[in-house]
Amino acid sequence: MDIVKALADELGIKVSQVEATIKLIDEGCTIPFIARYRKEVTGSLNDEILRKFDERLTYLRNLEEKKEQVINSIREQEKLTPELEKSILEAETLVAVEDLYRPYRPKRRTRATIAKEKGLDGLANIILLQMADKPIEEYAKDYISEEKEVENEEQAIAGAKDILAEMISDEAEYRTYIRDITYKEGKLVTNAKDKEAQSVYEMYYNDFEESIAKAAGYRILAINRGEAEKFITVKMVAPVDRIIGYLEKKVITRDNQYTSPILKDVIADSYDRLIAGAIERDIRNELTLKAEDGAISVFGKNLKQLLMQPPITGQVVLGWDPAFRTGCKLAVVDATGKVLDTVVVYPTEPQKKIAEAKKIVHNLIKKYGITLISVGNGTASRESEMVIVELLKEIPENVQYVIVNEAGASVYSASKLATEEFPNFDVGQRSAASIARRLQDPLAELVKIEPKAIGIGQYQHDMNQKKLGEALGGVVEDCVNSVGVDLNTASASLLEYISGISKSIAKNIVTYREENGKFTDRKQLLKVAKLGPKAYEQCAGFMRISDGDNPLDATSVHPETYEAAKALLEKLGYKLSDVKASGLTGLSKKIHDRKRLASLLGIGEITLDDIIKELEKPARDPREEMPKPVLRTDVLDMKDLKEGMILKGTVRNVIDFGAFVDIGVHQDGLVHISQLGVKRYIKHPLEVVSVGDIVEVKVMSVDIAKKRIQLTMNLE
Repeated sequence: MDIVKALADELGIKVSQVEATIKLIDEGCTIPFIARYRKEVTGSLNDEILRKFDERLTYLRNLEEKKEQVINSIREQEKLTPELEKSILEAETLVAVEDLYRPYRPKRRTRATIAKEKGLDGLANIILLQMADKPIEEYAKDYISEEKEVENEEQAIAGAKDILAEMISDEAEYRTYIRDITYKEGKLVTNAKDKEAQSVYEMYYNDFEESIAKAAGYRILAINRGEAEKFITVKMVAPVDRIIGYLEKKVITRDNQYTSPILKDVIADSYDRLIAGAIERDIRNELTLKAEDGAISVFGKNLKQLLMQPPITGQVVLGWDPAFRTGCKLAVVDATGKVLDTVVVYPTEPQKKIAEAKKIVHNLIKKYGITLISVGNGTASRESEMVIVELLKEIPENVQYVIVNEAGASVYSASKLATEEFPNFDVGQRSAASIARRLQDPLAELVKIEPKAIGIGQYQHDMNQKKLGEALGGVVEDCVNSVGVDLNTASASLLEYISGISKSIAKNIVTYREENGKFTDRKQLLKVAKLGPKAYEQCAGFMRISDGDNPLDATSVHPETYEAAKALLEKLGYKLSDVKASGLTGLSKKIHDRKRLASLLGIGEITLDDIIKELEKPARDPREEMPKPVLRTDVLDMKDLKEGMILKGTVRNVIDFGAFVDIGVHQDGLVHISQLGVKRYIKHPLEVVSVGDIVEVKVMSVDIAKKRIQLTMNLE
């Protein structure tokens, strides 16, 4: 297979782009670095395409390696023919290669191998040739052998049939047809193991039927989980008559009265005993992989939106981790993220010391100038919110609050990282600090938590954890690098996502900073242990130094183009100091011949455009364009909701069949895919909404007993 051509065709890009990108990946360049600083080389391939490119390149290389192993194995058996080698080399998937290898793969002892050991190959061939001119029992007499434990004609024929059944099962062409026809025309059917058992899988209880070809990914994952939890049984119904008809047409090439009935029995046995179960496993595995890929993709897009929520800067925030018996843990965090104070209050059951809690919180507000309260949405959140709203109405200070998704806060607070960061805090204090900080800078705080624990996916614990981890790690990496980090304040957990920086190097950067003081020049990174020239090339452009010796160090201009940037400024009559003063707005309007200027500077036009954009708006933060969180001063309850009520809410999660929206009543409401306010057909809700979006919704129905809120974005 020509991998370069295959990638070009699959991704719809030029062969030259594929060749250049493979070269960069093989040289050890990271995806964020290639996407940001090698646009000229790749033809501006973005990080999403590059991630897909990298994944497919790995798959195709593994495929070629597998082909080589299979060919060598068959060659060693002296069974490789030119036709077989050609078929293997032309195979486009690992499944196709495995099908071709099946007859030659070393097998455990089967009924067929035992029959072959008894010398029954010859009898099997007589039946297969379909030229018998007498009953097969007559031929079978020649194969009776006391030594080989073949006592009679029936045993001989049974052994020959076993050999033929396995031969049919091993035929790659047959398996390909059966797999395809089962996928296109087969059905998944589910039933309850116990119809009285209550579960979330009740829709799959009574002969639930789904076309395999049209099965939705989220239903496949739900069915898998229901089966694993032993609530439902799952079977695949294939078009058996068509499959048997196909096999008979392929195998029975002559109408022979002696062999045709035997071959029909063999075909039925081969399908039932050797093929059907394997094909079902193959297809269910394929459906699961496809469903996982879809779910991981949705999870990744949700995660990106969550991480890229705009930071709330310049405010002192009170983090509130709600609880009942053990009390609500509070942490005051200043505008830089430093924890100033922690305390526990008990406004909720069973203590219900509301007046005391209000007094403590008001004193904190006055002492530290708190302007915003960040409340976790977990247990006792509702009760805490009531107390906060009462307090805000009673005090003169202008304070607002936000309900934040606290998913993952408990995971972080019990982690080794949190223990190192807050050695003198208990888990509740750490959690409260995290809840405050994830409002101040969601990206910097959420990178400390394993992505799958953030709570914005579907069935994430059922998936291939390695694949999920790699995909979500890639999303975090892209987000961190698109924003960049302050080299003098970034934590090790944030730095390790920067292009070219490993966990150990991230820790070494922090250690170097602690021992030598602030970085004043990007080149000082080369003094950090284990950070060599290649890592420096990969990471430098994403590291920011706000008050360093060189104003360009505060931008995303890469050191490799500093000379070009300086020359550009000189040609246009500016100085480096103008970069720091943000006095270069409108720079692009002074350039009339970009091509000529780029040539004079020795860089490409794309690189020139990137430098100009950065100089006009140094260290621009892409998160500024995202919707800000909804700040609240009053509270709603589910019982306050009325049908037809229009509210503003925040999209908390997007899944295959809709979006969950926080409208401030502690229970997120569902906007079904059919209610997303668009008149055109959409395949997925992500075409319309993303996590973090602020949307207007109308209440359709409220079920307080089941805690279900149905919303619509069709406001007309």
